[in-house]
Amino acid sequence: MFKKLVHVLVPLALLTACDVTTISTPVPQTTGQAPSYSATDELRSADQAERAFVQVLQRLEPVAESECRSRTASGVNCDFRIVVDDRANQPANAYQTLDKSNRPVIVFTLKLIQEAYNADEIAFVMGHEAAHHIAGHIARQRQNAVAGAVIFGGLATLTGGDVGAVESAQRLGEQVGSRTYSKEFELEADALGTIITHRAGYNPLRGAEFFTRIPDPGNRFLGTHPPNASRMEIVRRTAAAL
Repeated sequence: MFKKLVHVLVPLALLTACDVTTISTPVPQTTGQAPSYSATDELRSADQAERAFVQVLQRLEPVAESECRSRTASGVNCDFRIVVDDRANQPANAYQTLDKSNRPVIVFTLKLIQEAYNADEIAFVMGHEAAHHIAGHIARQRQNAVAGAVIFGGLATLTGGDVGAVESAQRLGEQVGSRTYSKEFELEADALGTIITHRAGYNPLRGAEFFTRIPDPGNRFLGTHPPNASRMEIVRRTAAAL
């Protein structure tokens, strides 16, 4: 049943344009009241996890799209596609990208879904990835990469570098630029993802507990992700204000 609802997405590069399949879901009725958190038992089997993923998608996607429309300028595509890469050799992962028409795509690998402890974790990851699009992180990352390439290339030129040296400096500058605000982007997505998760009726504090099971990247210079403790703290502070 699960594989009839979600299909394999092959391209995995962060900025790759891709053709993907999505699930269309109805928009649930809202009452205007703060949601009560759902009862989310432990997911004890891969089948339970896959069914929970579909249920989370049906509840959270319209919430994410509503937040996107309310927080972004007109012309931003808020019609999310949420897909699953079910190749057996893929590690647990999720990311956000854009397809050829600039439609936002959120990709889960099947392993991540199957390793989730509960629906709250699936919801938090989905909300986090949706938040990357709402905050415009891909466009901002591209801008930072271009700026880094220009600066490093200019410095190489000023110091008398030849064409090869300048090109190498530009490539390095692009890498440095794209990573300059990566940690900030992740914390922004954690904060907004907390709001989306909560408004979809899931518990972001419980969802963010998956941070306790992944390697802590620490506070490395030019690292792409902040320390797990910093991420948990931003989730707690944001949830407390809801």
